[in-house]
Amino acid sequence: MSVANAPFPATAPFNLARHVLARGESLPDKPAMQILRPTGAERWSYGRLIAAVRGVGHGLLARGLLPGDRVLLRLGNGPEFPLAFLGAIAAGLVPVPTSAQATRAEITPMAARIGPRLVVAGDGIALPEGETPVLPAPDLLRMAELPPCDWHMGDAERPGYIIFTSGTTGQPQAVVHAHRAILGRAFMHEGWEGLGESDRLLHAGAFNWTYTLGTGLMDPWTLGATALIPGPGVTPAQLPLLLKRFDATILAAAPGVFRQMLRAPLPALPRLRHGLSAGESLPAALRSAWQDATGTDLHEAIGLSECSTFVSGSPSRPAPIGSTGYPQPGRQVAVLGADGPADLGGLAIHRSDPGLMLGYLDDPAATDARFRGDWFLTGDQVERLADGALRFLGRTDDQMNPGGFRVSPLEVEAALEGLPGAREWAVAEVEVKPGSRVICCFYLAEAPLDPAALAAHAETRLARYRQPRLWQHIATLPRNANGKLDRRALAALWSPE
Repeated sequence: MSVANAPFPATAPFNLARHVLARGESLPDKPAMQILRPTGAERWSYGRLIAAVRGVGHGLLARGLLPGDRVLLRLGNGPEFPLAFLGAIAAGLVPVPTSAQATRAEITPMAARIGPRLVVAGDGIALPEGETPVLPAPDLLRMAELPPCDWHMGDAERPGYIIFTSGTTGQPQAVVHAHRAILGRAFMHEGWEGLGESDRLLHAGAFNWTYTLGTGLMDPWTLGATALIPGPGVTPAQLPLLLKRFDATILAAAPGVFRQMLRAPLPALPRLRHGLSAGESLPAALRSAWQDATGTDLHEAIGLSECSTFVSGSPSRPAPIGSTGYPQPGRQVAVLGADGPADLGGLAIHRSDPGLMLGYLDDPAATDARFRGDWFLTGDQVERLADGALRFLGRTDDQMNPGGFRVSPLEVEAALEGLPGAREWAVAEVEVKPGSRVICCFYLAEAPLDPAALAAHAETRLARYRQPRLWQHIATLPRNANGKLDRRALAALWSPE
């Protein structure tokens, strides 16, 4: 593994999980987490949460795991997820959260890439092929009653957790984060979230998503606030009543969730102070509609798996209309053109940022390729406005972003191998209506094919968020002079007929 950062100046031994839960030690009776359902909530106090995390750490070590070993998490939106994630880190293990939607075909090469010593698995969630021992989620929950493990203290630069993201090569990249990554999140508390100890933050996302994991869980707990998480099966249509019933003060979600909530009249939400939006670009019209419906603002952030968020609007400094916001106080951000700093170019963040990844697992060439001197290239194109705000212009690569999930078109195309009746295909993201984008598969065949059959083929090979929602029969795939597929021209071929 290539280390991307200069050493972070942490002189004392450090543990990410201990840092996240330190404030809660003085608030043992305060609600730390509530998993919400229309029928009620499962409540966890800080005292219970901390004891359970350390008990899980004890149980994992008792199975013979050693500090530095990797633990693959195949879990849904239940308490077992944060217990497994923080319990592993508390014990010096390296958890690897993954999407519960990933199929067996998708998770198998990911598991092979990281070489886990253990898989923690929820019921009905696909497992990788192989001989890796599996710990069922109910057994992990029983570990919560064990005596507490010691906090595994060490260098803040050592690996803390690994997450997967899609790379431009079409293969998921394993992103290694250090324990010190949690320190980089401090810039977001005021610079984006407007979060404090008295807040009750509801995040409408899956636990495995880094947006939920950070903004929805670790940030509230670091400050002693309360995390509200919708349980399995909760729909966007049910969120307004949950916000009202459980006195949420901040709502965090992808733009698509806010859009779905606005399809019906919203109840009065007197406790809600503002919303946080990330995962995909926030349309100005959606922000305005939310303001009109709730009397509160939406604050957008730009981020990525390699460094979470670093440009945003905030309650103390809302983004001007037409922009995303400002570099968060404490961040070193640059806009780089071909010849150096510019007002229009690629967004970059300095390698000294504590939230920046250590690197891509066992891929120093891919890690080094993301740097230009001391600047990490995010792959986003932005324009710097007169007052310093940044306007997001899109990705420099072909990444798709349906529903807030970054998806590589190459991965989708490879998974569609054997598409029945088609001789060639390619995918692109298309805008079906203002602000709403989905994946469309364009294919070559003798005649138009049955969309239901094509969708059935995709369903067995791809997680739902990576499946094409539209299927378009075309005569030829557009290519440039070098014979490479022109995805921009491909997307333009979509027809709503």
